[in-house]
Amino acid sequence: MRAFGQSQGGTRREDIRFLKGEGRYIADILPKGALHAAFLRAPVAHGRITALDTAAARAMSGVRGVWTSEDLTAAGVADSLWAVAARDKRGQKGTAPDRPVLARGVMRHMGEAVAMVVADTRAAALDAIEAIELDYDDLPPHLALEPGGTAIHAEAPENLAFDWMLGEAQAVEAAFARAAHVTQLEVRQNRLMAASLEPRAGCAEWDGKRLHLAFNGQGVWVMKRELARMLNLAPEDVRVTNPDVGGGFGMKAMIYPEYFAIAQAARELGTPVAWLSDRAEAMVADNGARDLTSRAEMAFDADHRIIGYRVFTRTNLGAYNSQFGQNIQSELFSKVFTGVYDIPAALLHVQGVYTNTTPVDAYRGAGRPEAITLIERVMDMAARELELSPFDLRRRNFITPDQFPYPTHAGMEYDTGDFAQVLERAETAGDVAGFAARRAESAARGRLRGLGLSYYIESILGEDSEAAAVEFLPSGAVNLYVGTQSNGQGHETVYARYLAGLTGLDEDRITVVQGDSDRIARGGGTGGSRSVTVQSLATHGTAERMVDAFAEFLQETLGAGPFTFDDAIFQAAGTNHRLTLAEAVDLARAQGRDDLMRHEKRSQLPGRSFPNGAHLCEVEIDPETGALTLERYLAFDDFGNLLNPVLVQGQVHGGVAQGYGQAVREEALFDDDGQLLTGSFMDYAMPRAIDLPMFGFESLPTPSPNNPMGMKGCGEAGTVGAMAAISNAALDALWAQGVRQVDMPLTPLKIWTWLQEARAIPPPR
Repeated sequence: MRAFGQSQGGTRREDIRFLKGEGRYIADILPKGALHAAFLRAPVAHGRITALDTAAARAMSGVRGVWTSEDLTAAGVADSLWAVAARDKRGQKGTAPDRPVLARGVMRHMGEAVAMVVADTRAAALDAIEAIELDYDDLPPHLALEPGGTAIHAEAPENLAFDWMLGEAQAVEAAFARAAHVTQLEVRQNRLMAASLEPRAGCAEWDGKRLHLAFNGQGVWVMKRELARMLNLAPEDVRVTNPDVGGGFGMKAMIYPEYFAIAQAARELGTPVAWLSDRAEAMVADNGARDLTSRAEMAFDADHRIIGYRVFTRTNLGAYNSQFGQNIQSELFSKVFTGVYDIPAALLHVQGVYTNTTPVDAYRGAGRPEAITLIERVMDMAARELELSPFDLRRRNFITPDQFPYPTHAGMEYDTGDFAQVLERAETAGDVAGFAARRAESAARGRLRGLGLSYYIESILGEDSEAAAVEFLPSGAVNLYVGTQSNGQGHETVYARYLAGLTGLDEDRITVVQGDSDRIARGGGTGGSRSVTVQSLATHGTAERMVDAFAEFLQETLGAGPFTFDDAIFQAAGTNHRLTLAEAVDLARAQGRDDLMRHEKRSQLPGRSFPNGAHLCEVEIDPETGALTLERYLAFDDFGNLLNPVLVQGQVHGGVAQGYGQAVREEALFDDDGQLLTGSFMDYAMPRAIDLPMFGFESLPTPSPNNPMGMKGCGEAGTVGAMAAISNAALDALWAQGVRQVDMPLTPLKIWTWLQEARAIPPPR
């Protein structure tokens, strides 16, 4: 079999149908005659329902049915959605209050689904929603990111959902007691919306007692399991599919209430029921992201080596536990919370707080951007306080190549890297030596210029095993079955091209089959930068098994051998037998060997991989308006061996753009009553192409020993590195003006205000 190592080239093959408008999204595949669902959503953040009169809505033309929480309970739908509970230092799991499909008695966040209407058309369903009479008594909302206030759930006094700790408290205390210098910093992570191009949507239909739910998610198997549980079905009576998906970014990886409601409605009505969210609905109903505040302290010895690090975080869970909400800023944050530094003693303490806001869960990076932003902000601040170059301080504290595999405080094991080499390349290629001249030129134009550095590391997360199956069809076509799910990353191209490269099969004849629980028994979906690494490992293993099976078949059939498979050709020494895999398949089919028409193998990573790299950027700030411009952005990344460099570069670009969005523009805001203030793109500021320079990208690989491809994953790295780099650049630009702290988003008003406040403070005598 061909050895791995040749990078893929060429364009993405799925782009042709997308550009021609031939993508098949949920809205494109609705069954004929499908009914439409709409949801009455809570108009307040916290209120006790005193009356819910649906009679007028039920009587309206075109309405097929109206459902409340009581209706779903009476039909046997389970009372609560599933979610993970984090470990708790109090000796128990985190709090796990019920999360109903439709609000039961109490509305706990603006936008919570209260009732569902199903009608012949979406317009009729929306009209009927307006006819539902909802009365309620206001309850005090809890919005502060700290324990206290009126309990949202009786199970969580003081609204404390979990209290989680990792590390060695005594060792950390001892380190700080002997420290020559301590740097302290508080970093606020603003709340975000994923705002995927395609809002969430789903369609449920029944064939007798069997349910089929199509929805635009990041995998089908958790949804299949939960539909069976919530609707009291046998697993074999549930089929879940994902068609084309227009962006996910973590937000679409979770189960949501609407899918269970439309599935039950379709069961009762005997007709397919679809729900297509619009943008306004998505902004109040989709999971939020980030929304935490962390206080960090770092202890140094007299040689400026880090000897201790401790972090205390409070994170917003929203009104309910979302699927992984409790784990994001605890378990996942911890995977890389000490970054790329050799820190002998560390402690992470996290508290999760319920608030009367939309639930909060994973968003691109899921805990790792938050951890890296914090430690890289601290490193820059420490360099200023110690009067060292931020490059030199990092170099002094890096984990060195001879320390790999490196055990972390979270029980992980960093695989490999050469952080000093990557940083040196960034410093040289980024022309750091010439920055002073560029700053002077900016100053001559009345602008403030800053240089920002971030050295990130992130972890491949999610299930560490995956299966792949290769099926040969009589037509000569080949199906490659995968357990991941593309949300626009280019999986159809990279998987087919990889299999073709391994086996010599014609890439154009390979179809990637994904997102169908009937055709693929198990899979891990997409998320955590896992997809290409874990799926390619499975494809590699399946190809090896397949080649071995055909080599054995050829030896038996041709009476020669053993057969080898070199340069995609089966051949036996001392003979003129030379066959491609496709020719071997044809011979096996002619011999009636149906057992050779499908091959499958599940493979497990022997260890995780840890992408890392140095991100360098420069910003300009107009002190008269506070406007920040991103002038340069360079990414120097160690992703191990690159399978498809063009796709990797695209992932970096997209990740950096989303990091820029959080760092500079985006923030979901609520007023004191819990009303969403940023309910449209008029108020929630998404980054635009004009905001961004052309990003520089350079690959500096140290191949991972934890998979045969030497890959490390790349899907979230751009975001993980971007926020600290941009924030550090902004503070560098403002430092000489007396500004000592910045927080995201770095909006013109905030920057202008910081400058005014700094100018109002008398200089020290």
